[in-house]
Amino acid sequence: MQPDKTPPVSPRKIRLYGTVAIGVLAAVVTTGIITRSNGDVKLREWTDAQAVPSVAVTLPGTKPLNATLDLPGRLEAYSRAPIFARVSGYLKSWKFDIGAQVKAGEQLAEIDAPDLDQQLLQARADLTNAQAAAKLSAATLTRRKTLLASNFVSQQEIDERSADLASKEAQVNSMTANVQRLEALASYKNVTAPFDGVVTERNTDVGALINGGTGSGAAMFVVSDVKKLRLYVNVPQSYLPGIRIGAKATVTVPEYAGRTFPATVEASAQSVDISSGTTRMQLAIENPNNELRPGAYANVKLALTRDVQPLSIPASALIFNNSGLRVATVSPGDKVLFKNVTIARDLGREIEIATGLSADDRIIITPLDGIADGDAVRIAGAGKDGTPRTSSNATTKTE
Repeated sequence: MQPDKTPPVSPRKIRLYGTVAIGVLAAVVTTGIITRSNGDVKLREWTDAQAVPSVAVTLPGTKPLNATLDLPGRLEAYSRAPIFARVSGYLKSWKFDIGAQVKAGEQLAEIDAPDLDQQLLQARADLTNAQAAAKLSAATLTRRKTLLASNFVSQQEIDERSADLASKEAQVNSMTANVQRLEALASYKNVTAPFDGVVTERNTDVGALINGGTGSGAAMFVVSDVKKLRLYVNVPQSYLPGIRIGAKATVTVPEYAGRTFPATVEASAQSVDISSGTTRMQLAIENPNNELRPGAYANVKLALTRDVQPLSIPASALIFNNSGLRVATVSPGDKVLFKNVTIARDLGREIEIATGLSADDRIIITPLDGIADGDAVRIAGAGKDGTPRTSSNATTKTE
């Protein structure tokens, strides 16, 4: 067995190997520390990024200036006259039933009023008596005046006779007026049409008791002029600035599907009903062929006039709290910025804004609870310029 000839390791090499090992170990430890530190930084950055809420935004929508408004309305005759009796009696006859065309002054019915006839006869007899008395008084005064020069009568008697003649003439005038009154009243036994039109109601018949001069209860006849109709609609207060006198409208009725009738705004009540918040407006419709009927339901499409182009936002974007009515927007630095707004019209899913917004404001569609001014947000689906890639702010259709 031969002895081991491996030379012993010198202390210098041992120290060199130890130094290298320590360096390698230090490098491994340092690399681990740096890697963990970098991981912590990235984790903190990721956590901070996740803490910034994402919001969906849109730009205010615009509506066309030629928007329209649909409202229900009621047709009425342009002229409508309920006809009541002026004298009392019994209906002797009637000549026109419902639906009949009548001319102005044409007799509709005749009333038998014997009491009035007797009053007229008595008044005429009283007038004849008063005229005879006045004639006698005038003749007597004339004869007395011829005797005044011979002192056969006194001036006192002449004055008395003159006063008696004046009294008799006043009685004649009074009786004449009474006769004329009763004659005028008797003329109302003939019930006539006040204008050209259609008999739309008849509420009496032969032999019916007529109570004249009351103007209460059902009218004997109703005559309506339907060549032109009135159409009444109740317009909500928020739409009033967009509807002006002379504005055009389109009318449809259920019985003529697919047909439209032109109308024009003629008048406005110029006041708002406190119970409904609406203003009553009157439109006129020509009806030469009598196709439309008074009392019928109609749908009215009114053309709205706008001086400026309104802005609209989703209803979900509104925030109402102790700070008032506000909308959350995103500033150019992606910070939350609240703006106070006022509503022009509530369109259901959309709200038309009167003041407080501009067309380039980025509106948060659904604001998060607890969001505050200055909070950082991240826009969901935003492009490089910070604007939403897709937006619900496309120009909406005409209402």
